[in-house]
Amino acid sequence: MTALADVSARARSLEARGFDGAMTAEVSNDPFLPLTLAAEHTSRIDLITGITVAFARSPMTLAQIGHDLNAYSHGRLVLGLGSQVRAHITRRFSMPWSRPAARMREFVLAMRAIWSAWYDGAPLDFQGEFYTHTLMTPMFTPSDRSQGRPRVMIAGVNPRMTEVAAEVADGFVAHGFTTAQYLREVTVPAIERGLAKAGKSRDAFEILCPVFVVTGDTEEVMAGTRQMVCSQIAFYGSTPAYRPVLDFPGWGDLQSELHRMSREGRWAEMGGLIDDDVLHRFAVVAEPGDVAGALRERCGGLVDRLLWTAAITDAAVEAEQIARLRA
Repeated sequence: MTALADVSARARSLEARGFDGAMTAEVSNDPFLPLTLAAEHTSRIDLITGITVAFARSPMTLAQIGHDLNAYSHGRLVLGLGSQVRAHITRRFSMPWSRPAARMREFVLAMRAIWSAWYDGAPLDFQGEFYTHTLMTPMFTPSDRSQGRPRVMIAGVNPRMTEVAAEVADGFVAHGFTTAQYLREVTVPAIERGLAKAGKSRDAFEILCPVFVVTGDTEEVMAGTRQMVCSQIAFYGSTPAYRPVLDFPGWGDLQSELHRMSREGRWAEMGGLIDDDVLHRFAVVAEPGDVAGALRERCGGLVDRLLWTAAITDAAVEAEQIARLRA
């Protein structure tokens, strides 16, 4: 949900159709402008950044944006943060990179210190390894503090970042490039370790998981969706930082080949390397009426919220699938 001209109608439609949230991602558009429009044209759904690139900004800038959107939306903002990868931070954003999990932990703690200064009147005195915030005057303190702090979620793939999310954030955004086995055997145990370290209850922590879905009302639509999802899996699989996900089922050689092709600029060909075995590990492949059951089978008991991008055009079928997921 990023094209500004389409946001108002799209957000109203999502709310009317029974969805619980609307999400933007920082890919080729700013993630916050669409959510501002969505806040104006909805009243119930959560407004989620999934994700915004934390290290492209400072804790102060995101604390301010987070406050403003949360106040304007009457407490509906979920500030999803991601680290991105080193090349993008240093070469695209021209920002520093080092020890991403440790930096993310400190980033969130710094934002919380800033919000404590605004909402609780605490002196601002955050001095860390990566960020220092020690100046806050009344002129720069927001006047509307009625909604308090926005919820913060951290996205991640590797266990260390996942652990940090459980320790300092309100939730975790799993990457769409994951498998049920990786969620169960790597992600969830890392979350449990982080929660234990912070003395937090699992009930107070939310796990959100995007899931690739291949579906369609016709064979043509199904084939088109399959091609798109295979391309997405190949794109993420080419990223060295995500290699552990492919190493887990023994597909490290696939990652090496995808990475080589990406360096050669052969993006359009990469999806052809994703065979049915890989596709079914990373995606739900189902007829429209079977999507909810397949999602439950894949993620039931592991996550609290699903990001659903299924191409279901029949409104009645979509409504029935949403109801089944909520049951």
